[in-house]
Amino acid sequence: MKPVIALVGRPNVGKSTLFNRLTKSRDAIVADFAGLTRDRHYGNGRQGRHEYIVIDTGGFEPDASSGIYREMAKQTQQAVAEADVVIFVVDVRGGLSAQDHDIAKYLRRLGKPCVLAGNKAEGMQDSAHLVEFYELGLGEVHPVSAAHGQGVRSLVELALESLALPEMEEGDVAAEANVIRLAVAGRPNVGKSTLINTWLGEERLVAFDLPGTTRDAISVPFERNGQKFELIDTAGLRRRGKVFEAIEKFSVVKTLQAIESANVVLLLLDATQGVTDQDAHIAGYILESGRAVVIAVNKWDAVDDYGRQQLERSIETRLSFLKFAPLHFISAIKRQGIGPLWASIAQAYKSANRKMPTPVLTRLLQEAVQFQTPKRSGMHRPKLRYAHQGGMNPPVIVIHGNSLEHVTDAYKRFLEGRFRKEFDLVGTPLRIELKTSSNPYADKRDS
Repeated sequence: MKPVIALVGRPNVGKSTLFNRLTKSRDAIVADFAGLTRDRHYGNGRQGRHEYIVIDTGGFEPDASSGIYREMAKQTQQAVAEADVVIFVVDVRGGLSAQDHDIAKYLRRLGKPCVLAGNKAEGMQDSAHLVEFYELGLGEVHPVSAAHGQGVRSLVELALESLALPEMEEGDVAAEANVIRLAVAGRPNVGKSTLINTWLGEERLVAFDLPGTTRDAISVPFERNGQKFELIDTAGLRRRGKVFEAIEKFSVVKTLQAIESANVVLLLLDATQGVTDQDAHIAGYILESGRAVVIAVNKWDAVDDYGRQQLERSIETRLSFLKFAPLHFISAIKRQGIGPLWASIAQAYKSANRKMPTPVLTRLLQEAVQFQTPKRSGMHRPKLRYAHQGGMNPPVIVIHGNSLEHVTDAYKRFLEGRFRKEFDLVGTPLRIELKTSSNPYADKRDS
């Protein structure tokens, strides 16, 4: 699974700027005043062949006893507990503070791999200001500039090296080729462990009517009708002794890792609770990850007809971006509606790995254009010439032509519908990439 890097430090040292640099995004809000980040933010990063999850945290005061700072401290403690390695960010220009000492003392007590990053160090790589940070007892200070990208690459390399990440052997890939990795994801207490126990026919996983019973992502081998599966029950609360009392009752990181490593994700909803913000966030991450997905609504027997109608409408509106996913209504504890899930899971996996021949794709594209031409944009009308497959799991279709930057989202959805119908793509996202051919005479017009 992807390693997890947590960014920790006092307020306004540049953690969010570093987060945006590592994730190549602008997901974390950045401003020149302290205390802007209060909750944990999660993002994906990549360094060479290694991918990782990075967590941005708020300003950390380990001994905060009340108010918003105590809640922010809990969030940071949760992030540190979930992380494989911590990057402790300090402000070289601001100098060493008593709060830096408190954070260093906390990190040393945990004994987790830690890398000390001296931020805002542009032009100060050999400065005497770096020397004082050796007092923290966390080893060498690595000068970086998150704002300008200086030293960031070597910082991440050092953090990943401390984990001794194993390389995937060719034999391991071949051995896993015939195994479908199925992750069961959802909010706490929706019945994930109960469903897997029902499939297995035994009390293999601890199931209890209390959020956060599952404390880690648990993998269980399973075989059905000759097909091998690896069932992944995504994490609940991952405790590290009595370090903290978590605000959030499940480990976000373990859920993200399980989704990333899965071939198919079963998104489990609770009929008695409806579709919550957490459900929508998890569903959004599944879509972003490109994983095949099946939706199951558990505890269906516990709601009346009116509640069922409300829930169906809620799914249609709040999870409209997963309309390609098969929807099932089940009761894990009563074993109702569980059988049909397997057919949808198999279909979703097959769709995600569907091979689409170039001649067929090009024919479908030309037929679609004849049926409905794309709208003209000013002087330009997009010309779609041919298509080919650009990847699987999720399927990617690459369309080549001219002026394709003017193709509207509505027309892309129209094309997606045609491709889905032809190849019977159910339960998987479909990504369409448009590549405009360069005009060989563009430079000669002005000459």
